[in-house]
Amino acid sequence: MIKKTLIILSLFFIFILWVAHFKWGITIFAPTFISTLSVVTFIMYAWDKHKAKQSVNKKVTRTSERTLHLLALCGGWPGALIAQQLLRHKSQKKRFITILWVCILLNIVLYFFALEFLGYLEMAKLSL
Repeated sequence: MIKKTLIILSLFFIFILWVAHFKWGITIFAPTFISTLSVVTFIMYAWDKHKAKQSVNKKVTRTSERTLHLLALCGGWPGALIAQQLLRHKSQKKRFITILWVCILLNIVLYFFALEFLGYLEMAKLSL
């Protein structure tokens, strides 16, 4: 149940970005950037999961946790959260999960502050 909820939360955030673009005229940069970075982040998680399975028998170079967090912090958190749930990758490490959620909350708060600063939240309220 939690797994589905987190995936839906991630997809809903991306959906809201696209709605904001088409309904209120927010620049296409935000939804395109977040969507693209989410796909890239998901691929990086999948690649690291693949490498983690290989590293059982031999030494392989993996994607650093710092890189995965940086991708999430820069806006790829929906892809990170979806990958974590679907691939069951980095889903047991408490410290990793805590940092990921800090990145997610920072993204959401900064996004809404940006919307408020640019006046889009007022526009959204008026159109409801």
